[in-house]
Amino acid sequence: MKNRVKELRGKRKITQEELAALIGISRQAINAIEKEKFDPSLPTAFKMAKLFKISIEKLFLPDEK
Repeated sequence: MKNRVKELRGKRKITQEELAALIGISRQAINAIEKEKFDPSLPTAFKMAKLFKISIEKLFLPDEK
């Protein structure tokens, strides 16, 4: 699934490790999400959207296949 995690994390000037700590997952999971190799759970997606103050629909975008 496409996402804007890396872009939004950059705008907030936080590291993958800091983001991981804020939402309660590993840095490796953040890396995999950013590289679109792993889709987060729904609770994790909600935590990210809340942190970035945007809707889940604006954070995660459907694949155009």
